[in-house]
Amino acid sequence: MENTTADKPKRLKSLDALRGFDMFFIFGGDSFFIALSVYSGIPLFNWIAEQMEHVAWNGFHFYDNIFPMFLFIAGISFPFSLLKRQQYETRRKIYYHVILRGIILVLLGFIYNDFLDFDFANQRYASVLGRIGLAWMFAALIFMNTRVIWRTVIVLAILLGYWLLLATVTAPDAPAGADGYSMTGSIVGYVDRLLLPGRLYLKIHDPEGILSTIPAIATALLGMFTGEFIMVKHPRITPYIRVLILFVAGCLFMAIGKIWGLTFPVNKNLWTSSFVCMSAGLSLILFSLFYLIIDVWGYSKWAFFFIVIGMNSIVAYLASHFISFNYTARALFGGLIHFLPQNLQPLFSIVASIMVGWTFLYFLYKKKWFLKV
Repeated sequence: MENTTADKPKRLKSLDALRGFDMFFIFGGDSFFIALSVYSGIPLFNWIAEQMEHVAWNGFHFYDNIFPMFLFIAGISFPFSLLKRQQYETRRKIYYHVILRGIILVLLGFIYNDFLDFDFANQRYASVLGRIGLAWMFAALIFMNTRVIWRTVIVLAILLGYWLLLATVTAPDAPAGADGYSMTGSIVGYVDRLLLPGRLYLKIHDPEGILSTIPAIATALLGMFTGEFIMVKHPRITPYIRVLILFVAGCLFMAIGKIWGLTFPVNKNLWTSSFVCMSAGLSLILFSLFYLIIDVWGYSKWAFFFIVIGMNSIVAYLASHFISFNYTARALFGGLIHFLPQNLQPLFSIVASIMVGWTFLYFLYKKKWFLKV
């Protein structure tokens, strides 16, 4: 197969829209659907509301895919940004940028976890941003230094090796009867208790801990495979064939994850190999649909709401933690909302909060102020 790429990679609007769609649920979309379920009582909305919460341990809800999909999308973007940087930067400078980005995200994760309180004994050092930074950084370094065949071998080695580790090794301090896939018996939690300073998110386990970052590298690499595939130019690969391949691959990954989950539970907290497959599959399916509608068919106006969020996704994530959009929404619209029927007030309060937050991001978008790490 001829494998060539365009000299100037075109920015994928679908990727910005999907990133914004993903972040929308962090930005209040989850609360919106839960409130809508409470108000309507419609079974479909009740099911959607259930999907807006993490599973307690084993299992998979849509909300469990928010974090890995963001990492997967960051992986899709990298081949495009790498090609662009190679046109005017030395390889050494690109390495510097990759490593610096990883470090900055780790530091932003510290700040998100209230590092500036200077309560180091109770500081949580593991974080969502830290995992994105480290997993993406190591995946990018692997991508830059290996061919497709070796990247494939590395992904398989990570997923199978992680399975073998958790299947055969339990925590030395595990209580009697605990298996390697449980919170108390997992070697993953034991390593965190042993090596991570400060506070663990779940006291004896951290979902963004040390060992579980390794399979997250595979998540980022699978995204990079996807981005590289999008860049391939071949007369036989029409846009519709490309969409079909992405969609079918997504279905296959979800099927593999589901079947693998019968012996190696699908578990976000452990970031199990079956979870990697499930999340990559759902991310591929969603990306194929966004890519078809926005980049192939050219229908992008409907996605502007998500694009505004996606273009400043890190700001959206940090702002949801540090800025009280609820307070501003109550100050601006609280009086009007009180005129609504009482059972509608929670729903419209959430809508008002989302719109205040989105207006903040829209202001940044219009000013072309983007936080690029």
